[in-house]
Parts: sequence; C-alpha cells; structure tokens
Amino acid sequence: MKVEAWIFAICGIFFALVTPAYWVIAKDWTGTSALTMSAFLALMVAGYLGFHANRMDARLEDRKDAEIAEGAGEYGFFPPYSWWPLWNALPLSLGVYGIALGAWWLFVIALGLGMVALAGMVFEYYRGEHAH
Repeated sequence: MKVEAWIFAICGIFFALVTPAYWVIAKDWTGTSALTMSAFLALMVAGYLGFHANRMDARLEDRKDAEIAEGAGEYGFFPPYSWWPLWNALPLSLGVYGIALGAWWLFVIALGLGMVALAGMVFEYYRGEHAH
C-alpha cells in the first residue's frame, strides 16, 4: 500500500501547488475551495494508507523479493454474462420519463417493474443456469 500512499501524496501536493495559482489567475472562490478540499482529501487518504502500510504485512506487490508463483491461486468469483442490468435499466428509464412528463402513474408502474427486475438481479445466482 506504500505505492498507493505515494500516488495520493503526489496528487495532494499537486493540488496544493495549483490552488494558489488558480486563485491568482481566476479569482474564483468555488474552484479555489474545490482544489483546497481536493488537496486535503488526497493528503488525508495518503496519510491513512501510509499509516496502515507500515503496520501491516507487505503484500506481494510491495515486496521486491516476491515471486510470481506466490500470487497463484483463486482470485475470486467473476460472474458470467447477465441480462438483468438491461431489465433494471428499462424501468429506471421509464420512471425518469414518467417524472419528466409529470405522469406519476407511469412512475408507479416503473417502480413496480423495477422491484421485480431488482429482485431478479439479486437472486440471479440462486436459480437457473448459473445457480450454486
């Protein structure tokens, strides 16, 4: 995690250096405060990652003497194709269309269809071809 801490530290330093220049050039409070908060956020994340990187065991990516074979094994579960995101997007678009038209009855229908589609996506791996 030391590499990640350095990446965030470099970003935080960059934002801290750019902020005064932005204020001098643009005199814009909104952008200046956004850059200031971005610098603080990046430095906060860098501090957190750096703090915990010193207290935990080194990952394979952090060790210089690590072998590729040490990283072998199961990486996790990667789901196969799924049609459920499409069926979740259709009621969402129908609901947004209903709100834009002011047809609340269309929004209610889309809400019902969306609950069915969401339940189908949640329980996708409990039934059918990819059940386990």
